[in-house]
Amino acid sequence: MKTRTLCVLFIILLAACQGQTAPQSDASDWPTQGWRSATPESQGMDAGLLAQAVEVANQQDLSLHSLLVIRHGVIVNETYFPNYGAETLHELYSVTKSFTATLLGIALDQGKLSAVTQRVLDFFPGQEFSNPDARKQAMRLEDLLTMTSGLDWTEGDATYRAMYMSQDWSKMVLDLPITADPGSKFVYCSGCSHVLSAILTQVTGESLSDYAKANLFKHLGIKKFTWENDAQGNSIGGWGLSLAPRDMAKLGYLYLHQGQWDGKQVVSPDWVKVATQKHVTTEGEAGYGYQWWVYPDLGGYAALGLYGQTVFVAPEQDLIVVTTAQAQNHDGIFRLIKDFILKAVTGP
Repeated sequence: MKTRTLCVLFIILLAACQGQTAPQSDASDWPTQGWRSATPESQGMDAGLLAQAVEVANQQDLSLHSLLVIRHGVIVNETYFPNYGAETLHELYSVTKSFTATLLGIALDQGKLSAVTQRVLDFFPGQEFSNPDARKQAMRLEDLLTMTSGLDWTEGDATYRAMYMSQDWSKMVLDLPITADPGSKFVYCSGCSHVLSAILTQVTGESLSDYAKANLFKHLGIKKFTWENDAQGNSIGGWGLSLAPRDMAKLGYLYLHQGQWDGKQVVSPDWVKVATQKHVTTEGEAGYGYQWWVYPDLGGYAALGLYGQTVFVAPEQDLIVVTTAQAQNHDGIFRLIKDFILKAVTGP
């Protein structure tokens, strides 16, 4: 018993020396086959505040479909609203982008890409694009990842309709004029995320969906999903993935553990670190990383999708919050996170 105690103390001290917070879940908490559930109090959380979060969601009609709170690798609150359940596959909208970025990190680890500084147009040899410009030639993978491509993209329904009518989505995006130096200005661009998917299809030789199934979903135990394709059969990089809420949470858990899953390094810790740090300032309070939103004031980062789809990760609290919804925006959801869920953390 003394030897085991000393080993545990050594691991905790080592993590502290490395400047990292060690998640407190143990080997039995890897949710590959399913999440374990426990009372909030057993995981250092206030059950009353979590109950208030659900009550407020109902009172304010936030149009939530599900709310999951996971601490130390254990579900401490799992609420499904009418017509939705644990097995319901839900359209993730732009949460898909964070999966796309993760797969790009895996491709880098595997040597299928050499660096995020690779120039985008180099992946389309011999192909001509409208509005040629030296700045377009200089655009890098990192500029797509951080939404700083410089392309004259307008996010919205009209642009999406044009994409669905196009026979070559990547060309449509890369045909756009460039109006700013790449890397200089944040402009949210779902089409840029799709170009990343097309590039990954080229370097891996398979669709993003198939690549995810073999290199990410298999390790995490994600078996049920759908992923929409473009006109050429490429998995859409900026939206189109559907998962159940518990499987959404697995992406957060992977990042919470520095890219490791049950003894296997699925994506490198360096990727997790760089992807979830602020690279660019946005128009709102959040910063932006590699297809992840960064919230320094909340001590976390998030994958966000239209209508309130959320995977929020707070590393210092060893906490994950997942929502699916049909909300107008994320304002009410972040109020729940800030005013109730984060405040519900009462102990280690």
